Amino acid sequence: MSIDAAALAESLRRLTLSREDNGSVVSALEAVLDACVDLFDVRGAGLLVADEQDMLRYVASTEGPGRLLETTEAAAGEGPCTEAFVEARVVTTHDVTAEPERWPALARAMAAQPVRAVLGTPVRVGGVPVGTLDVYREHAHEWDESEVTALARYAEVIATTLMAAVQAHTAGELARQLQYALDYRVVIERAVGFLMAKESTDPVAAFNALRTAARTSRTKIGVVAEHVLEHGALPA
Repeated sequence: MSIDAAALAESLRRLTLSREDNGSVVSALEAVLDACVDLFDVRGAGLLVADEQDMLRYVASTEGPGRLLETTEAAAGEGPCTEAFVEARVVTTHDVTAEPERWPALARAMAAQPVRAVLGTPVRVGGVPVGTLDVYREHAHEWDESEVTALARYAEVIATTLMAAVQAHTAGELARQLQYALDYRVVIERAVGFLMAKESTDPVAAFNALRTAARTSRTKIGVVAEHVLEHGALPA
């Protein structure tokens, strides 16, 4: 589905005009997700934001299958949204259930759900990826460039909404998550690059190695990343 530029501009304008500070950042984010669904004419949309472990956490979605998509990706550390976050790029799939070799846990979980095509894009604050925004269809679909561009515009609105809430002290837990992501992203990216070279692995696998080590040692992923860069290996 090609996205009409005028319709995109009008949708973004309405979001700007209707923005109200009602004390709930989640409500503001859900309004952006609803606008995504309306413009893209898709089944749903969802948002993940990195926590203090730099693990993506479910924040909001437009309906049930979307929440399962988000929570499965966050738990498994795999999927288009995870790749979009780790690699800081747009990731698409025409059918997530048709790629079991790439995302086995996600493909199994979505097999009985009305989720097939997924388009995920990073949400950046100050140029640093802090989460991902996605839309999905219940049937296979090849995403075109106009859809990729449009979702990036909504990701910008999400980033602005998050930072406005942080500055207004209404973001609560999200504020701490965002600050940690901003403080440690460069260190984590350097550690991912080191592990990729040392283990001859891909970015997501290296990232998940850091994440697993943080969970095992019950520490933050930034601390694990610093250990890798200082000692040349994951904590024992």
